[in-house]
Amino acid sequence: MTVRGPDRREAPAAASRRSTGARPVRRDAPGARVLLAAVIAVVLAFVWAAFQPFAGDGDGRVRVDIPRDSSVGKIGDLLDRAGVVPSASLFELRATLGGDRGHLRAGVYYLRKHMSYGGVLDRLTAGPASDVVEVTIPEGLSRAQIAPIARKAGLTGDYVKTTADRSMLDFRRYGLQRAPSTLEGFLFPATYELRRGASAGLLVAKQLAALDQRLAGVDLAYARRKNLTVFDVLTIASMVEREAQVARDRPLIAAVIYNRLHQHQVLAIDATIRYATGNWSSPLTKSQLAIDSAYNTRTHAGLPPGPIGNPGLASMEAAAHPAHVGYLYYVVKPGTCGEHVFSSTFAQFQRDQQRYQAAREAAGERSPTSCR
Repeated sequence: MTVRGPDRREAPAAASRRSTGARPVRRDAPGARVLLAAVIAVVLAFVWAAFQPFAGDGDGRVRVDIPRDSSVGKIGDLLDRAGVVPSASLFELRATLGGDRGHLRAGVYYLRKHMSYGGVLDRLTAGPASDVVEVTIPEGLSRAQIAPIARKAGLTGDYVKTTADRSMLDFRRYGLQRAPSTLEGFLFPATYELRRGASAGLLVAKQLAALDQRLAGVDLAYARRKNLTVFDVLTIASMVEREAQVARDRPLIAAVIYNRLHQHQVLAIDATIRYATGNWSSPLTKSQLAIDSAYNTRTHAGLPPGPIGNPGLASMEAAAHPAHVGYLYYVVKPGTCGEHVFSSTFAQFQRDQQRYQAAREAAGERSPTSCR
């Protein structure tokens, strides 16, 4: 009789104990799973960021100098600042995970911006390419002036002869009815990376392709409204490149050319005479100024037969978009680093020219400019 009572009283208590003992397990399990999922997500995010499974090859071009005995952290900082990789820390992590920390080689590298960590590590562990030569073509040079640069770089073949091969150019794309006499004006100035011993023809092909790429971003609508072809714009740009020494003068000099063409005045740009005579450094003589050449814009109206050099993008932009001013003249401004003073009347031009001549005489017949 006494046994049956306690069984009925204790049963609920036992059930209660079992129940309360089970509840904490059921309540805590979802939190643990959330925490585990968060940890996994963080790990996956780091792995994804470090290994970049869908990263491309990058774009652009940048030079990076890796000094000897540089730590992985320092190399990562250099790459980060150059825009080659997005994070120096992740680069170091990727080098560590891939076992490359002790295999990165010093030297000069030409890399792309926004490369993958793996792509950069492949380059840095392989070391700088010893069979690659960098050829830098300054803006404005003529093909005759570029030839020694190509020769010094060890390129094979005759650059001047190669740039006389008009079959390399689709001249109709530039508004020409027939091919120009040479490729002058189409040889875009930039830095090119070629294999040592490559041909001059390969450099020329790269220059022509680079010009097309740059011209695609130049709005030529204004020039076309003035009945100018792409070839005309390149010709104007080549003169602007030679005449302008400071950036702000480019669109102003282009405006002078446009205005004088509109008024059927001779351009009187000495750089075209320098091109005809090959005299780029010495003062022009009276006989050179009177040379019988279509490139003598003192005696022949209109544009010269073609470009007098190979302009850069800034001069092409200026030639396509001249400043909206009424200037017809310009002369070097004494005491500046090649700046010009512009005028709309011949009387003002004469006064500016007299100041220039007086400053030149005071400087012992040297150019009265000062660049420090």
